[in-house]
Amino acid sequence: MSKTAGTLPDPSRWKALAFIALAQLMVVLDATIVNIALPSAQTDLGISDGNKQWVITAYALAFGGLLLFGGRIADLWGRKRTFLVGLIGFALASALGGAATGQAMMFGSRALQGVFGALLAPAALSLLAVMFTDAKERAKAFGIYGAIAGGGGAVGLILGGFLTEYLNWRWTFFVNIPFAVAAAAGAYLVIREPAGGRNRSPLDIPGVVLSTLGLVSLVYGFTRAESAGWSDSLTIGMFVAAGVLLLAFVVTESRVKSPLLPLRVLMERNRGGVYLSLGLAIIAMFGLFLFLTYYLQVVKGYSPVKTGFAFMPMIVGMITGSTQIGARLMTRVPPRLLMGPGFLVAAFGMLLLTQLDVGTSYTAVILPGQLLLGLGMGTAFMPAMSLATHGIEPRDAGVASAMVNTSQQVGGAIGTALLNTIAAGATTAYIADHAAGASDPKVLQLQAMVSGFAAAIWWAVGILVVASAIAVTLINTGRPGTGTADGPGALVDGAEGELRIPVVAH
Repeated sequence: MSKTAGTLPDPSRWKALAFIALAQLMVVLDATIVNIALPSAQTDLGISDGNKQWVITAYALAFGGLLLFGGRIADLWGRKRTFLVGLIGFALASALGGAATGQAMMFGSRALQGVFGALLAPAALSLLAVMFTDAKERAKAFGIYGAIAGGGGAVGLILGGFLTEYLNWRWTFFVNIPFAVAAAAGAYLVIREPAGGRNRSPLDIPGVVLSTLGLVSLVYGFTRAESAGWSDSLTIGMFVAAGVLLLAFVVTESRVKSPLLPLRVLMERNRGGVYLSLGLAIIAMFGLFLFLTYYLQVVKGYSPVKTGFAFMPMIVGMITGSTQIGARLMTRVPPRLLMGPGFLVAAFGMLLLTQLDVGTSYTAVILPGQLLLGLGMGTAFMPAMSLATHGIEPRDAGVASAMVNTSQQVGGAIGTALLNTIAAGATTAYIADHAAGASDPKVLQLQAMVSGFAAAIWWAVGILVVASAIAVTLINTGRPGTGTADGPGALVDGAEGELRIPVVAH
């Protein structure tokens, strides 16, 4: 939609952004807030060590598996309605989790949070995509959204620490209710359903089934690898199933009349580059969240609250990168010149963190490492979020937004499992090599743990470098508002800053 098409910008768009950002913060918080509360919840509810991962996995499976379906529902039902249903459902599921009396109730509530999150997240991003059409305004709006999407996880660690330490683990669930009620009330009063954005074509049931089962198999395969190992028969079976199901999904989408994920959304090189590079960057980042949390609490002996505050430099870096660098430069330089260098700056920050040792100074190594990581990620996230939905036909906005969230969710699940498995292997190898000369088994255990973290962070550095290379190679659109493209594949209407990206027929 362009202003030239006779549609004026939504007058309440900035108020709407506040409520959309609040809802997005709630969803992102939920991915990490429960991590800090997990040990207390496990003890209270009598959850076994073997089953505790399901508190995290149930949410990730439902959220990651149903995002594409959620995006299509937003296009079909209308974004405002989907957004409100997602918010109310998320609040009810959170209330159920906070009131859990046993592990079954806890796992069920987490799965329900994932289901409603899968409705909420793509509806939120697609509302932004269709409400902000002016290039400069869009840059600001996505700067705020990008900072929340990137920094919300770290905010979750601080809030989780406070609630667990001073109240009770149940409040990590109950805290979602005021967020959801405020966002739903505001959205109901302020957000108008964008005109002409509905996609009323029939629902692609085979696509829904294949994509959901394929993504659930993929996420569960990585989660299973973390606990049972890569050679476990069920792990291998899940990866094979995921490959077959997702291949069948692509074949189905190329043939059905009204596909769940039109391949034109995926095959356009700029969007494809965003989904791929963003997914890889999240793999690197989510693994680091976990390692630093354990390092600060177990090795350094920080309390949950102190651990949360120790992540502040990353949040500050994210917000600065997103709103001060990304948003200011997005209308002046092509997106790849923000995303490529952004991921490299993040990789350099990660490189500093490979120096972790038992006695590492927080101020000398961890603080600057986090600051650079946050700055780089914030700078890269902002144009990525905007480009992933820019120039998309309104009828595809929901499903394009869902793909951004899918790459983040699947990337997060893969990152946690993959880097954890690498760290565990390196820890075991360190103990085997140094056991003979060790005088204190406890010190050896800590040294081995930190050595494992450092080994996995090296992999994260490599993954971020690959993400940077993909962004620079695949993303070739010019800056919004120039009237030129930086290469074949993108045209920009200079008068209105409206990016028009030719779609690939399927």
